[in-house]
Amino acid sequence: MATSYYPSFIKKLEEIFMMDHAELDFGIYRIMNQKRAEIKQFLELDLLPQVKTILSENSGTDTAGIKAKMQEIERQAASFGTSAENNPEYQQLKDKLQQSTDISQLENEVYNHLTTFFSRYYDEGDFISKRRYKDNAYAIPYNGEEVKLHWANADQYYIKSSEYFQNYSFKCGDKLVHFVLKDASTEMNNNKSQNNMERRFALYQEEGEPTIEEINGELNIYFTYQLMFKATRQTDLCANAIEILSSILPDNWKHLLMSNNSSGDRSLLEKHLSDYTAKNSFDYFIHKDLGGFLRRELDFYIKNEVMHLDDLDGSHIQSQLAQVKAIRNVGDKIVTFLASLEDFQKKLWLKKKFVVQTDYCITIDRIPEKLYDEICANDAQRKEWVRLFAIDELEGMMGIGGYSEPLTIDFLKQNPYLVLDTAFFSDAFKHKVIASMENIDEDCNGLLINSDNYQALQLLQNKYQQGVKCVYIDPPYNTDATPILYKNSYKDSSWMSLMQDRVSLSAKLSTNNGFHSVAIDDAELHNLYKVLEQVFYNHDIFQCIVNHYPGSGTGRSNVSKTHEYNLFVLPKDLDLLRGSKIEERERTRGFCRSGTGDNNHRFGRPNSFYAVLVDEATKKIIGVEPAPPLEETNYPKGKTEEGYLRIYPLGADGVERCWSLGYESAKIAIQNGMLQCSQNNTIQRLYFDESDWELLPSLWVDNKYSAVTNGTNLLTKIFGKSGLFSFPKSLYTVVTAVYAGTYNDESCTVLDYFGGSGTTAHAVMHINRTEGGNRKFILCEMGEYFDKVTRTRVEKVMYSTDWDAGKPVSRNGDSQCVKYIRLEQYEDTLNNLALNEHVDIFNNESNSFKESYMLGYMMDTETKGSLFNLEWFVNPFAMTLKTTKDNELVETKVDMVETFNFLIGLNVETIHWHEDDNICVVEGVTHKNEEKTLVIWRNCEKVDNDALNRFFEKMDYSTLTHDFDVIYVNGDNTLPNLRRDDERWKVVLIEQEFQKRMFEEE
Repeated sequence: MATSYYPSFIKKLEEIFMMDHAELDFGIYRIMNQKRAEIKQFLELDLLPQVKTILSENSGTDTAGIKAKMQEIERQAASFGTSAENNPEYQQLKDKLQQSTDISQLENEVYNHLTTFFSRYYDEGDFISKRRYKDNAYAIPYNGEEVKLHWANADQYYIKSSEYFQNYSFKCGDKLVHFVLKDASTEMNNNKSQNNMERRFALYQEEGEPTIEEINGELNIYFTYQLMFKATRQTDLCANAIEILSSILPDNWKHLLMSNNSSGDRSLLEKHLSDYTAKNSFDYFIHKDLGGFLRRELDFYIKNEVMHLDDLDGSHIQSQLAQVKAIRNVGDKIVTFLASLEDFQKKLWLKKKFVVQTDYCITIDRIPEKLYDEICANDAQRKEWVRLFAIDELEGMMGIGGYSEPLTIDFLKQNPYLVLDTAFFSDAFKHKVIASMENIDEDCNGLLINSDNYQALQLLQNKYQQGVKCVYIDPPYNTDATPILYKNSYKDSSWMSLMQDRVSLSAKLSTNNGFHSVAIDDAELHNLYKVLEQVFYNHDIFQCIVNHYPGSGTGRSNVSKTHEYNLFVLPKDLDLLRGSKIEERERTRGFCRSGTGDNNHRFGRPNSFYAVLVDEATKKIIGVEPAPPLEETNYPKGKTEEGYLRIYPLGADGVERCWSLGYESAKIAIQNGMLQCSQNNTIQRLYFDESDWELLPSLWVDNKYSAVTNGTNLLTKIFGKSGLFSFPKSLYTVVTAVYAGTYNDESCTVLDYFGGSGTTAHAVMHINRTEGGNRKFILCEMGEYFDKVTRTRVEKVMYSTDWDAGKPVSRNGDSQCVKYIRLEQYEDTLNNLALNEHVDIFNNESNSFKESYMLGYMMDTETKGSLFNLEWFVNPFAMTLKTTKDNELVETKVDMVETFNFLIGLNVETIHWHEDDNICVVEGVTHKNEEKTLVIWRNCEKVDNDALNRFFEKMDYSTLTHDFDVIYVNGDNTLPNLRRDDERWKVVLIEQEFQKRMFEEE
């Protein structure tokens, strides 16, 4: 009996449509679980039956009709007591039926081909480019380029760019549990012998090493992520982990973790372990054009593996073509369905994310004294200062202004560089601080963004496009010590996708004379070169070697590596990079011009051909004689009457050249002592150079580049404890890289979107302190250490330049203001999706409508209101969404004002709050079009249109003058409006602009 491929195809569809993960209740899986029955019904009852219909209509033979006619003849023959076999017509029909194609067999073959096709590309939530040309050979898309750069995931977004996905924490009662990834193995050179292996999560079990560990009242459970045979199931590994943990957990933890969760079907530990492994195993990528990719691949598959021209049988060609048509039609509809789901996720990934927190770290000297009483009364801020700056050890002058509880105003005045964090204060206090700034964005020295770096770069586009002079990044090196998560054999490919998309975004932020500086080691150096050459196709790349581990090195065999690299990417032929500064100096240069151009000869510059008079005994230059006329060839060449030598600008071959100064300029130069004569009667010109810089050397070997001394040890001095951050850069490595291209641009912006421990911010502040200037920094970091390390380091360096054992050695800080923001993340966007209440929209509708709805716009329609909702703008100051904290969804306030400022690319000058904080007024200038902009936010429940109009009049605003180029207001309003051009009005609804900018793609 022939094998039926229908069940295997149904199983494959359930897998790729995520219907086999009923236990997952996060992200897109939660939504798909809610739609499971509807999708299953559509696929099995509406779509797949079309295979048989297409085959029946196009096979060229009406087998059903033939069988019906034969049955009729059989009945007639039986009624006459004869055999139908004696009927000639019956024999003809029988022969025709035997020659016809078995529709069931054709249908089975179609399912087999569809299963083979979709199995080829799908891999645990992702579609990987593997166009099989034949057996073990693959083809890549090629359009005739001179050089084609391709990798397995080149057409996909890599979305696991952060530690957020590696480690996992959740609350267990009032305690915290951490799943920690430990000893993540890596493959060497993608060895083909590992093709039958895939990565799996398993409980960490090494002899002499703990599997669980309680630290400071929190429980760490350790896991590995390593290669195992493909047959090894993750669910089995999870079950094994649960069994082992149930026997080794302390009783107090076992009681909490092994009890059932809120849904009652699994223990709390089982639930979180399932989520942990799923989040790390599925959905590494989002395809940039899944529909186009799979349609091209389906066409390629049909032509190469279904429609073999040599095997076409003339008697069955019609049925063979029917099979191709069935595969194409049904396959294309499945592709359309899959593409609509993937494009929906792509939309969520590319959506500009909300700002969910905005706060400022600002030195006390910048805060109005009228707010000092409130600062002194804030005990949380006082405790933070004790923790960060050891202020409890400060004594006042003459016994006045020393540390006390509560603090005093005198104490604040005597410590102007204490860094206040507005997160410890009320919104009303924060509004007063912001209102005191004359030019908010200009006054801010830095910006810290707690976010996945791709999402941060997306949000920065409108505000900083072509506005960043230096991009310095220290990405993960993808080594055993610093691996990124990847699946199967896609280690290098995942890394290249991670880098390519982020570098492409940061390239748009670079000024015309801007540069990128990238730290890297041998592991990904060559792949990085390829990515940079692809993104920066009209740039030069320079490579410097940094001796960052002098005397120790890394590597356990053959070569001890003490170096890494710093790549500089500059616009073509731009001479930008410099090294050490050269102080003012004196140098000499020949006075006679060389070269072949006319302006180097007498006939080209006759006024610069004259005799310099020299005292032969002392070699002192006495003066110059006027230039002889050009036509005069018999000019005086011997000594003057006084016995002075006449020295002309003659070449060694006697050719008449010229001096580098004209006659009158030479007289002034002689008066100023800028010309001299050598012992062999050569006239030289003296130069006194101002400060200059040497070219940047390609070898950085000074001890200051040691990542141990000025990286790890420096961080330990600042924080007073070690192990807070692995492999920090030497401060001076980053200082050298940043200063190399900003030495002559003291007010530029420096961006680092792999912010790490905050070394780049520290470096920028160090450069400003030692070299002068007001360079600004932007750092993006997603890691859980953002608050504990990145931002805290910035605060400490603001307060003092020198630290030891976590305490300031001096308190010689700088007047600074640094803004920090947090962004909604892709996972948050997924978790805030909610399906509209189900309404049976298919009643009295045609099947074609149902099909187009399911295939095309089901997700967009049914999640409408989750991604953008006009209700948010009724009272924008109360808008919230759920964000993930310790893997629990927490209702979080959204900063709509700050989000919109980034969306429209507004360089903010002032922000003021009015009417009991029911109106917020923002003024500034847009970055791209330099439009003078007014933004008015209001709580529409408190401020109706009449109140808005009165406020306009009170503030002396007008929509009819040229004070502002554009005015944004939330809520329908009755403000007078003028058309600025054919497309835009002067008064624009915030809601419309917000939605457009949030979902626009570059």
